[in-house]
Amino acid sequence: MRILQVVTLISPDGAYGGPARVALNQSAELIRRGHETIIAAGTRGYPVVPTMLGEVPVRLFRARTLVPGTGFAGVGAPGLGRWFRRHRAEFDVVHIHLGRDLVVLPLAVAARRYGAPYALQTHGMVAPSGHPLAGPLDAVWTHKVLRGAGTVFYLTPTEREQLVAVGGGSLRLMELGNGVPHSTPNAVDSGTPEVLFAARMHPRKRPTAFVEMARLLLDSGVDARFTLVGPDEGEGTALRRSIGADPRIVWEGALESAAVPCRMAAASVYVLPSVREPYPMSVLEAMSVGVPVVVSNDCGLAPTVSRTGSGIVSDPTAPALAAAVGALLGDRSWAVEMGRRGRSTVHREFGMDVIADRLLATYTDLVEGSS
Repeated sequence: MRILQVVTLISPDGAYGGPARVALNQSAELIRRGHETIIAAGTRGYPVVPTMLGEVPVRLFRARTLVPGTGFAGVGAPGLGRWFRRHRAEFDVVHIHLGRDLVVLPLAVAARRYGAPYALQTHGMVAPSGHPLAGPLDAVWTHKVLRGAGTVFYLTPTEREQLVAVGGGSLRLMELGNGVPHSTPNAVDSGTPEVLFAARMHPRKRPTAFVEMARLLLDSGVDARFTLVGPDEGEGTALRRSIGADPRIVWEGALESAAVPCRMAAASVYVLPSVREPYPMSVLEAMSVGVPVVVSNDCGLAPTVSRTGSGIVSDPTAPALAAAVGALLGDRSWAVEMGRRGRSTVHREFGMDVIADRLLATYTDLVEGSS
């Protein structure tokens, strides 16, 4: 099968986060199974734009800010649309990782116009919103492409409700979790433990709450290092001010997506203090390498973490997060067992085999339905 996956942005700093990693993981597994798969996306930040990322062929087009001050919603990649019009007949199915932006929405409109079989995966990004661009984009494009999709993949029951609220009850909805490939397991030595945050430095991710938590633990006498990894998405100035000159709290900057699991494997505990996080890939990646996780109680993966004993579900306040991390640092054997359970859970419930089986069955139905 010839498959085109489309995502808003791929960059060396991993700025677009989970959706880009999901597209790469899915494509790599589809290629491993013998299917011709390409990712097309906007891009920025590469000195030389790549045509391969690992084993995945990519077609990357310069991303431009078309509407300033609106974040990713105002980003477009006009070259991607022109390329798709020329090459659309080369693909059997198009899988679009959909957000409300000017990269993927126009492409979804084009796929619908040309009658290309297409599926959408929204990653919690298409929900009722007060963003100034949401209303106009929904009226012109979002409603149309949601209703025209052969399948709309959702992560959680909450996301399903949100999609129905935006697109109506006639959508062809299907549950699809995020998968992660097998990674080298955690091999932490007996030295000073490291507590890790690996995500965008964005207000919703709450990196400054991580620093506040770290200060509470350090002030209480805990011997640990606290590290943040990820690109600046608006919180950089506040984060630097919060860290100050303390050498025990370090922001290492951005890291390529493919290197994130290996970096996580060097940590003792992974903490994601963000709230209303629908289905964070970083948590699954930490679990996949056997690192115990601490997540807030409204995280979409909180029920899984709690059910499987893969970490601690906490109130998102800094004192509560500090108590959870302190408990894990204080009982290393308990933390190691939680990490082992997390790795087993990912292998059993979130492996790429399960995801690829569902994708290929869906793609086949879409292609057969269009013929």
